[in-house]
Amino acid sequence: MVCLSDLTLPALTEYLAGLGQPAFRAKQIFKWIHQKLVTDLDAMTDQPKALLGQLRQDCTLAVPAIRRRQQSKDGTVKYLLEMADGNCIETVLMGYHYGNTVCVSTQVGCAMGCRFCASTQAGRVRDLTPGEIAAEVYTAQRDTGERVSHIVLMGIGEPLHNFDNVMDFLTLISCPEGLNIGMRNISLSTCGLVPKIDALAARKLQLTLCISLHAPDNAVRSSMMPINDAYPLEQLIPACRRYQKTTGRRISFEYSMVRGVNDSPAMARKLAGLLRGMGAHGNLLPINPVDGSPYSATDEENIRRFRQMLEDLGVNATVRRRLGADISAACGQLRREDAAARPRSPQSPPGKERN
Repeated sequence: MVCLSDLTLPALTEYLAGLGQPAFRAKQIFKWIHQKLVTDLDAMTDQPKALLGQLRQDCTLAVPAIRRRQQSKDGTVKYLLEMADGNCIETVLMGYHYGNTVCVSTQVGCAMGCRFCASTQAGRVRDLTPGEIAAEVYTAQRDTGERVSHIVLMGIGEPLHNFDNVMDFLTLISCPEGLNIGMRNISLSTCGLVPKIDALAARKLQLTLCISLHAPDNAVRSSMMPINDAYPLEQLIPACRRYQKTTGRRISFEYSMVRGVNDSPAMARKLAGLLRGMGAHGNLLPINPVDGSPYSATDEENIRRFRQMLEDLGVNATVRRRLGADISAACGQLRREDAAARPRSPQSPPGKERN
């Protein structure tokens, strides 16, 4: 079965041409899927019955089911979405003064092994397809009836470990015949896969790259994030500088504050030394509690002191507003809480990404 949701407009045009259909049919069908957000081929009322019959026989759409829905007192909505194969992922809708942001997952599980993250504790099951990632956005928009204006790729999975599918997702979501969400309204977070950062830079997309840094030296960062053994700071920071030079875009460095681990004045001075002169932005946040993790969040007053020290040392920093604290805020936590069995496939070990 061909998943029509996965096909970019050129790919859909090529597929339909193989069925003897003119190019305008592809644009019509693409709009039905990615702009009108239909969940059933029969809803495409301007298509010939013969073509719809053939598509029903050979094709499908990515339409996840909402397995659980939690809404926070602050309005944040967290979804546990079940994919066609029974695997579940998380998606979060957050409201801001500038519009609605959806945080999407890019994989079922994660292979990176970060020790403070719930989404990696069961390992990686599989990659999400471009259409499945887009369907997370469409599901949230259909459920609320409100337009999504911003996207962050910060949910379950490492986006650059699913590079090709994520690039096709970005093409789908930014297409004028779809939701037409501009690249400057999209943020992509990575734990630091250096070759893929260079590959992303080569595309010169105008999205915001966010680096999950979390520590300013190799010893502490490796203790928190095994990926640092493969790509230590001596490789990661130069890759970030190359990215900035190639794209002209400022990078945001995410720094989860962990009590007694990375929240001391000495760590603030090391972090400032690492980032000073890059024009980068430090994004501080208290770590979310995760069952089975040895880490706990630092207190808000210490975060404020840490931020002020960075500012005094010449590094722009802000404290991220924490949303959804009352609805299993940690990424992957809702999926872990769902005890029902679901399919599993071989997992990837943490470290360098697979080709």
